[in-house]
Amino acid sequence: MARFEGATWRPIPNNHTSGGQSSVTGVVIHIMDGSLSGTDSWFRNSEAQASSHFGTGRHGALYQWVDTADRAWAQAGGNRDWLSIENEGRGGDSLTSAQIDRCAEILAWAHRVYGVPLAVTHSTTGRGLGYHAMGGAAWGGHTSCPGPRVLAQLPEIIARAQRLAGSGSGGSGSSSTYTVKAGDTLSAIGKALGVKWQTLADLNGIKAPYVIAPGQKLKTSTPTAPKYAPFPGAGYFKGSPRSALITAMGRRLVAEGCSAYSDGPGPQWTESDRKSYAKWQRKQGFGGTDADGWPGAKTWAALKVPAV
Repeated sequence: MARFEGATWRPIPNNHTSGGQSSVTGVVIHIMDGSLSGTDSWFRNSEAQASSHFGTGRHGALYQWVDTADRAWAQAGGNRDWLSIENEGRGGDSLTSAQIDRCAEILAWAHRVYGVPLAVTHSTTGRGLGYHAMGGAAWGGHTSCPGPRVLAQLPEIIARAQRLAGSGSGGSGSSSTYTVKAGDTLSAIGKALGVKWQTLADLNGIKAPYVIAPGQKLKTSTPTAPKYAPFPGAGYFKGSPRSALITAMGRRLVAEGCSAYSDGPGPQWTESDRKSYAKWQRKQGFGGTDADGWPGAKTWAALKVPAV
């Protein structure tokens, strides 16, 4: 059971699959094409056949409708492995600053609880912060959701989530910024920093006529993904996840001489993974119930599983 303490718990009686969340690969951003109250009512209608884990209001309200151990019905083929956030608004809208904050809070929480990388992904085989349209036909063919203005705001959601997670300055997971001064142009800034001005415009969602203002903070690079996968929490493994993270873990266990695999490793957590991890725990000096094969934060950090 996982509920975000920062959200108002508004459980729905239907339109979700109890215990159906196979893993948490990342968080998917949606636009409601309606209001928060209207969506709340619609999700309670059995005819809707739709739901979301979370929903934001334009003034900062945050609802959680579905526990993250359960599968919400938000993005068809992506439901089993992705959490979902519906955002109040219409196609073509931008998110308000309050909505960006709420999305960042959820992402930072998913990073802490499930090891979701604080990075934008444009692929259903990636991990991190995604969006409904990236799933194409397999995710219901909603190619205009959440719309280009919201897509341009995804890096800002990442930046705010990084600050909340304590990784917003320096080192892995950080991004560089430049504060605009009087008389600056994108071209001059790009030349001084060795960055194409078009890249600066894309990173910051700046469109023609490419106006910038003194005091404005410009991202000058994309956030870098962490080198190693953060610990996703003990409960993650007991949910029998299927994820590229499990494959990466298994490969590291094999490399450390701790294999109990007759086949694999692969993306589905199995008893072979647990037995292999128990070998790793014993190699780290643990015994008894401390070497039961269920990963813990200390041995996970020592294993150095690559971020995927």
